[in-house]
Amino acid sequence: MSAEHPTTRSVLRTVLIVIAVVLALYIVFLLRKPIGWLVIAAFIAVATAGPVALLSRRMKRGFAIAIVYVSIVLFPFLLGALLVPPVVTGFEQLIDNVPQYADDLSTFVDENDTLRGLNEEFDVTATLEEEAQELPSRIGDAAGILEGIGVGVVNSVFAGVTIFILSIFMVAGGRRWIEGFVAMQNPEHAERLRRTLDHTAEAVGNYIGGALIQATIAGVSAFIVLKILGVPFAAPLALIVALFDLIPVVGATLAAVLVAIVTLFVNFPIALIVWVVWAIVYQQVENYVIQPQIQKRAVQVEPFVILVAVLFGATLFGIVGALLAIPAAATIQIVTKELLAYRRDVLAAPAAGGPGSDPGESARAPTQA
Repeated sequence: MSAEHPTTRSVLRTVLIVIAVVLALYIVFLLRKPIGWLVIAAFIAVATAGPVALLSRRMKRGFAIAIVYVSIVLFPFLLGALLVPPVVTGFEQLIDNVPQYADDLSTFVDENDTLRGLNEEFDVTATLEEEAQELPSRIGDAAGILEGIGVGVVNSVFAGVTIFILSIFMVAGGRRWIEGFVAMQNPEHAERLRRTLDHTAEAVGNYIGGALIQATIAGVSAFIVLKILGVPFAAPLALIVALFDLIPVVGATLAAVLVAIVTLFVNFPIALIVWVVWAIVYQQVENYVIQPQIQKRAVQVEPFVILVAVLFGATLFGIVGALLAIPAAATIQIVTKELLAYRRDVLAAPAAGGPGSDPGESARAPTQA
């Protein structure tokens, strides 16, 4: 039997399919930024759907959406009102006391034989003292730095406003869109699809709650350590730690560095060493114990899968990928379970005479005498 040769039509169809796939991927690449905005907006919309639904029981949905999103807008201003005054005051005190801190450092180095030898060789403390004396006069140069990053800030604000508005539209019309899409499906698929979407939304909401619990633990533990070390402004610094802890991958590290700069001028070097050691140990415990266990209970995903998802998401898409990794893993798990359940139902239906069996089969079967 001779082998069949592909026809010109099949070859042309294959080539066209490949070209269409390449073009589609190229278009997705070109639109990667707005697509990313849509994904983040959808995440925010799902996260705020719970509070909106709760308030909608007592008022019109439009008012509920307005209250939730106005609260989100006002939260940074309230936070700034709590943090900015003590931070500004502490920064001014720090600038005024830098020469004294440099003198204290010089004294500490002179009293240590090893450090004194290194200082005599490299003359570190003299350089630090010179820079400390000139630091107050250089504060005005910060305006030039801020001007240089102004364009990036404007672009970030534009992106944030766009994402915010997109999420409002999604919350306002999302349920209607979902119901319309589900109504277009076959009846045997509609209920399963609705259940999948509801479970996904619940998983995202639980993930937000778990992240808030994790950030609260980080803030409270940081407050206790800072109080023990006698660091000033322990409460604002602990709040900064909690807020930064909501940023995956780099948030906890950035907060630890900011607090370490403050501890540098408090009981040097004991406070700095204790804080750095504690921050390193706590981050490892949080990454490998606290976060996996909290999110395991929140989204019903195994800790191993959570760690792998965060690593993959951070590697592929940076901070945004790490932020969406756990909800994405939970969504994949939910969809996989529903697909497996659907497959089992399809395979079991013919044997049970269910929806997959032929209704006329029994009528056509031969009767026994």
